[in-house]
Amino acid sequence: MACTASKTPLLRAISKRGYAVCPRLVGDTSPISVNVLDNKLVVATADASVPVSRVSIVLRAGSRHEAYDTLGASHLLRLAGSLSTQRSSAFAIARHIQQVGGTLTAWGDREFVGYTVETTSENVETGLCYLQDLLQPAFKPWELKDNAKTLHNQLYAVTTEQRAVELLHKAAFRRGLGNSIYIPRFQLGNISSESLLHYVANNFTAGTAAVVGVGIDNNTLSGFAQNLQFPNGSGSGKSHASSYYGGDARKDTSGHRAVVAVAGEGAAVSNQKEALAFAILNHAVAGHPTKYGKQSGIFGEAAACAGDAPVSVKSLNASYSDAGLFGFVASADAKDIGKAVDFLVRALKSGSIAEKDVNRGKAALKARVISSYASDSGLIRMIARQASLNRTVLEADALVAAIDGISVQQVQAAAKKVAGSKLSVGAIGHLAHVPYASDLA
Repeated sequence: MACTASKTPLLRAISKRGYAVCPRLVGDTSPISVNVLDNKLVVATADASVPVSRVSIVLRAGSRHEAYDTLGASHLLRLAGSLSTQRSSAFAIARHIQQVGGTLTAWGDREFVGYTVETTSENVETGLCYLQDLLQPAFKPWELKDNAKTLHNQLYAVTTEQRAVELLHKAAFRRGLGNSIYIPRFQLGNISSESLLHYVANNFTAGTAAVVGVGIDNNTLSGFAQNLQFPNGSGSGKSHASSYYGGDARKDTSGHRAVVAVAGEGAAVSNQKEALAFAILNHAVAGHPTKYGKQSGIFGEAAACAGDAPVSVKSLNASYSDAGLFGFVASADAKDIGKAVDFLVRALKSGSIAEKDVNRGKAALKARVISSYASDSGLIRMIARQASLNRTVLEADALVAAIDGISVQQVQAAAKKVAGSKLSVGAIGHLAHVPYASDLA
């Protein structure tokens, strides 16, 4: 099978092997190259000297793009990352990728579906050959049927906390961003191959996609991206702007515990300053993580006020292209969860954050950003998301400087925005004592 990727020059291959014995320093980041091709496909690369190459094709085909009849299509796309395509069988893909010691994975969220190949640098040609095939999936009915058990197992593996967050999105946005990233059980076996092919044709388009790489030369990746063949379709699949509504989404189950996710309106990625302010606020309210220790931070202190009953609480910050959520996820015994949620909502609605907490939040966020940029696996996710949403990528130094540029007043404004927002509640478990959103206003 012919491949459109360019061969790695001999001298660069030798330099890569030399760098293989020289580990990257902690905190050391590499310059990022970004260019937009004639077909409007964005290509971003970083650190062409590392011995392991990672390349991702990122497409705006996440769950927010699903219609009611195709709910769960993005989950099936992630599953189909290991199935046959129109040009290669599942066996051929698995055999050739494993033969060179590589991996091919599919991932996704509400905005995107991504495919990532990882190989040693001298075998990147093989990885790219089969990565490009994933743009032309086959969705053979017998393969989908054979993987039905895998789909069931993936649904069983979803934690209660994740289910609460999915319900929270449903309550907050209803459609679009309210669509779950997991296939609904009533859709199991009901999405045909033709429906999936139509979904792919509408959402796999060069104008909304990005090809990103770490450990590969920008010219090599641009040549590969320029020759990618996208499905023949209208490419008309566009997500509708998601409006924030607020409200409740609840699921009663047996047991003696309850998990409750509560959030107000957050920030969209399109508003960079506000999104960074919410990211700082997220770290500011989280407190100091201490293993086996008492929870700290605003939410930790609020949970402690509920009494001696053990309450697990985590802050939640989700920013999407045009909307966002900010709040918390709490888990406790059914008889204690109501009181805990009441104290946590008071903290959320207080709209106040101390300057020392803001400074701590900035430091924590900058450490996380630098850590992600210094890690090859973290870096490719960072640049993939930025390239797909913003059509450009910020260098680590530029992003750290942008974080430093957020004032205490901007973070406090973010806290006040949540405080004045209508709340959304997603809850699962024994819900006898779980308040409704209207009770928390």
